[in-house]
Amino acid sequence: MICEKLEKAFNEQINAEFYSEYFYLSMLAYFEQQNLNGFKNWMEVQMQEERAHAFGLFHYVHERGGKVKLEQIDKPRNDWSNPLEVMETVLEHEKSVTAKINKLIDTAEETKDRAAVSFLDWYLKEQVEEEANVERLLKTMQNICGDKLCLYMLDKELAQRKFHAPEIG
Repeated sequence: MICEKLEKAFNEQINAEFYSEYFYLSMLAYFEQQNLNGFKNWMEVQMQEERAHAFGLFHYVHERGGKVKLEQIDKPRNDWSNPLEVMETVLEHEKSVTAKINKLIDTAEETKDRAAVSFLDWYLKEQVEEEANVERLLKTMQNICGDKLCLYMLDKELAQRKFHAPEIG
């Protein structure tokens, strides 16, 4: 049985993951408007991953006898000056998600819920990977320095990314 304090923390993270899905959807819309379909695809995969993360937490709460309580999702930002600014925003966001996962793990450790700590280990490893992927993409974009041909080539590369449902936990 999950304790009330940890259940509340899991519910906060579920909300944060659904916000992340919505956040990436707003970026997907931006890239579609810019006719950058590879970047749009990259954001769609991100969006799908965030939904999977949310549902992983959602199911875990129920498996532990808890109750999922969905809250209102905040409005995401929906305008940027260029693709580089979007990716800088993505990196900031992923770092904030990592901080939230760390806080959730702290709560699991504080409540001595070893099952939750073990379960959340996957999320922490996923965040390390997420930040590294975004940092690599951001460095590539910085190296391009606004070269439209290079941006077009990168866009074609990003179109190849596919969603693979994660095995959470």
